[in-house]
Amino acid sequence: MLLVLSLGWATLQGGRFLLSPLLPRITETFSLSSGGAGLALTAFGLAYAVSQYPSGTYSDALSRATLILPAFAVLLTGFVLVGVAGGVAVFVLGILLLGVGKGLYASPSRALLGDLYTGSRGRALGIYAAGTDAGGLLAAGLAAVVLATTVWQAAFVPVVVLLALVTVLFVLWNEEQYRVEHTPLEPGDTLRRVLATRAQRERLVAFAFFYFAVGGLTNFYPLFLVESAGFSETIASVAFALIFAVGLFVKPAAGELSDRFPRLLVSIAGLLAGALGFAVMILGSASLAVVAVGTVLAAVGYKTQFPIADAVVMEAAPDENVGGDLGAARGVFLGTNALGPGFVGVVADVAGFDVAFWALAASLLVAALVLARQYRRQ
Repeated sequence: MLLVLSLGWATLQGGRFLLSPLLPRITETFSLSSGGAGLALTAFGLAYAVSQYPSGTYSDALSRATLILPAFAVLLTGFVLVGVAGGVAVFVLGILLLGVGKGLYASPSRALLGDLYTGSRGRALGIYAAGTDAGGLLAAGLAAVVLATTVWQAAFVPVVVLLALVTVLFVLWNEEQYRVEHTPLEPGDTLRRVLATRAQRERLVAFAFFYFAVGGLTNFYPLFLVESAGFSETIASVAFALIFAVGLFVKPAAGELSDRFPRLLVSIAGLLAGALGFAVMILGSASLAVVAVGTVLAAVGYKTQFPIADAVVMEAAPDENVGGDLGAARGVFLGTNALGPGFVGVVADVAGFDVAFWALAASLLVAALVLARQYRRQ
């Protein structure tokens, strides 16, 4: 199940991350400005965020599989619509379905791994989260080939095929029952649990700032290199792949480190490294070598956070409410994540990408300061 869930996450993330290197072609096809593209991606992020809490709660009350299987169906529909879109309306509809499908999948799949790996959640979630980077590498390589040979829409064909295969594997390997019955949502109780202590509230704020920065970086990094640094689309795609190559190794390692050492301390070190990486990228944008160094630093720093953020929330939740509490917390995280691309797109139109990326670096520093204060109080 770890294998199939990680493969599913890698595939859907690969399809989602195709949007970033293809964004220059997409904006050209649909005559979108950077701000318009950013708002479309913000809509995707909001759909993803809003669906987190109900999917997690229903997976607690019914079964994880009851949410995961429909998630695959919605994701397949979304990728098909994005790939065949002949206009902005169909493209945006596909993007929204991808957000909903990803939201249906994310919390129940993580909660299922939490059920299976109670003694080593950091490591299991790190392996799962590395699926993002495997998918990102797939997306970067596929985008480079597609941009050089054919229309951008063709990039989504292998994603649909692979996701269909993963869906079949999940159905074959799943041992949970599928249950459908009326289940009331109790958001008030969930919020009281998630916000119960000062420490929990501060962690939510810190990781929300982190997710905001990630939303801006991952959606506009290739366009930043093209527009601000003057690199070609091909070089931007290769540099984008570097982020995921780093994350493929960093996430499992960071998850295991956070099982052995204080999670907050590992997180703080990563956030500081990430902010430094942003600064190096911006100040050294005239040199590809310097940008590569900054990219590696930023990737090491921000990829460290994902397994830690999930594990911290799971450990504070009662066993019977892990999915719902995780979904609610991730809803907060991803709500701010969804604001990132809209912020970067609008600021880039007004003041340039450098200013927008400095703001993202500042967000990482704020997150580090909040967690550092909490760590000192422990």
